[in-house]
Amino acid sequence: MNDLNFSVSDLIAGYVTKYDGKDTFELRTSDDRDYRVTLTPTVFAEYVRNLGEEFQNATDDIRTNLVEGRFLYVYGVFYPEADATKFEAKHIVFVGHTPDEYRFEQQDWWINQVRQLGDFYINAEFGDGEIDYSKYRTNLGLEGEKEGSTRQETDTISRLVYGFASAYLMTGEDRYLEAAEKGTEYLRKHFRFEDKKNDATYWYHAVDIKPNGNYQKIYASEFGDDYDAIPCYEQIYALAGPVQTYRVTGDPAILSDAKATIKTFWKYFHDKSERGGFYSHIDPITLDPKAESLGRNRARKNWNSVGDHAPAYLINLFLATGEKEYADFLEYTFDTITKRFPDYDNSPFVQEKFHDDWSKDQTWGWQQNRAVVGHNLKIAWNLMRMNSLRSKKEYTDLATKIAAAMPAAGSDRQRGGWYDVVERKLEPGQKFHRYVWHDRKAWWQQEQGILAYFILNGVLKKPEYRRIARESAAFYNAWFLDTQSGGVYFNVLANGLPFALGTERGKGSHSMAGYHSFELAYLAAVYTNLLVTKQPMDFYFRPTAGALPNDTLRVSPDILPAGSVRIGQVWINGKEHRDFNAEALTIKLPSTGGKLKVRVQLVPAEVTFTTDLLDVTGGVATIALAGTLGTHDLSTLKTTIDAAIAKGAKSLVLQAEDLESIAEEGVRTLAFIKQKQGGEFEITLTGANDDVRETIDESGFGDEISVEELTAAS
Repeated sequence: MNDLNFSVSDLIAGYVTKYDGKDTFELRTSDDRDYRVTLTPTVFAEYVRNLGEEFQNATDDIRTNLVEGRFLYVYGVFYPEADATKFEAKHIVFVGHTPDEYRFEQQDWWINQVRQLGDFYINAEFGDGEIDYSKYRTNLGLEGEKEGSTRQETDTISRLVYGFASAYLMTGEDRYLEAAEKGTEYLRKHFRFEDKKNDATYWYHAVDIKPNGNYQKIYASEFGDDYDAIPCYEQIYALAGPVQTYRVTGDPAILSDAKATIKTFWKYFHDKSERGGFYSHIDPITLDPKAESLGRNRARKNWNSVGDHAPAYLINLFLATGEKEYADFLEYTFDTITKRFPDYDNSPFVQEKFHDDWSKDQTWGWQQNRAVVGHNLKIAWNLMRMNSLRSKKEYTDLATKIAAAMPAAGSDRQRGGWYDVVERKLEPGQKFHRYVWHDRKAWWQQEQGILAYFILNGVLKKPEYRRIARESAAFYNAWFLDTQSGGVYFNVLANGLPFALGTERGKGSHSMAGYHSFELAYLAAVYTNLLVTKQPMDFYFRPTAGALPNDTLRVSPDILPAGSVRIGQVWINGKEHRDFNAEALTIKLPSTGGKLKVRVQLVPAEVTFTTDLLDVTGGVATIALAGTLGTHDLSTLKTTIDAAIAKGAKSLVLQAEDLESIAEEGVRTLAFIKQKQGGEFEITLTGANDDVRETIDESGFGDEISVEELTAAS
């Protein structure tokens, strides 16, 4: 019985091990299972593409691309035959144009992706007109169309604001900051309320906009899991967007809101006994976490109430302020996790829900004795962040234990990607942890896997972590990006095909907003560029002069290992600014001048040469050069110049004030570029030191490359 003796289509993810040069190749999965694949006459192939990119046909390249060690996806049909089961390919996806390339590790991959996400959500929520949050709706369809309800939920607005603020940090495009600031103000005006008598600040669950334009405010949650309660996680995520906006602007009103809400956490959600931790819910009338009215949520603690403080707002608040109290709060959070959550004598997954005394709650609602795969990955990711702030053996021990256990227990090593909710324990005779509802894969759980293994690799330098990070990022970028309609899919089937039914059809819902996809783009760019592939990255801020304490702007993009990153260059309102502490990642701002637009280039410690395309105006590209331009840096120089030419540059102005030296090959590269662009193309260096001037003079290309003095101090 149950013989698999019928044809079935499916996906295989793996590495090429052999190709016969004709129509058959062999593939090995990440858990070392081997397949023989037959190319059919109708097979087609593509290269993985980003949001906003056209289909990239690779059909004519299939045979030349089948080289040993190359990672790819092949979708096809299994045919059980008399002698053996045959697998015939119908669709192949290559993750790069060369065997060693993973396109999502390109310096600008995630930056370009976040632009597309930002544009999608601005267009979906506000159209072509003014950014007006009274038009915002929680529920969006597959193509971004608004659906039905006039309800606006606090969490989803805040998470979208987080996305816009992150998009500004990565791109400096003003419309994203406008959306973040207006969203933050809208939340303050319509969703925040202060209980002055009890010195507490809360956030409404939602508001309903009536036909006459009036707002009906919804105090207690009306979501099923939290009905008629104030859940801790809603208050947590109410801060996500505003605090990320605070990192950009330093708006003191946002800091005041964050402090007041944190005070509420400690006053009403915190267990003040020796047991510690935070309760998951409080009663909306008595503000008591032990009220009988809470039912199954009475006196409970869980991952969301304990752990979600860190990624949602607390790490970002610490990055923006450097305040010890937030570092102490983070340490309290992660000490609680390492003490209470491991349960490895019983399961490869952590325990997530608890009673008041930290005994296991394995009967609550849908969770029962089940594991959310993404929560385990999220713990590993955030433990590695915290370990760079206050290093503890317990943090790395738990993070690496999770990292070792999750691929076998929570990932799909046949097709790629991470599963959703599974049973925490195997029953006798079982080999696989059973899926609770389905074997679909949710977008947000892919994020946790990608970030967990990229930061593990970036900090601990273990190649196995990079392999898993690459496989995780490849699955997400190959199958979750809706390259036709924009945004990302909520769920895909196990084989990567999008699942677009019911509440999982849309791009906006109670569960989905502009948060995880933006957060992934932001931090995947940070970890890959600054920790893994060692490429510089620009960040943008918009503080008001004189508003920050000691006029100091903190620009660390995340909690990274000490000394791993430094400031390379800074520009304020388009002019180079030199008053900064490169190692401390702080910038001393002018005390006057109104709103400042700050652009900062962060550089991995090992990088000795950087380029930065500052502007292309009227066909003139301005590029800043810094450090020592050696022969191994020529590709970096050429990539930046190619980007300038792609934006219409007809001439180059290379700012060389911070260029210490240039190799002869660098001069020849510039001369060759000038030749290829034609006689009218001009290249000018400004501010070059004597060594750079001498190298250019002695190269024989002095007539091709102009070297000019600076006309004014920056």
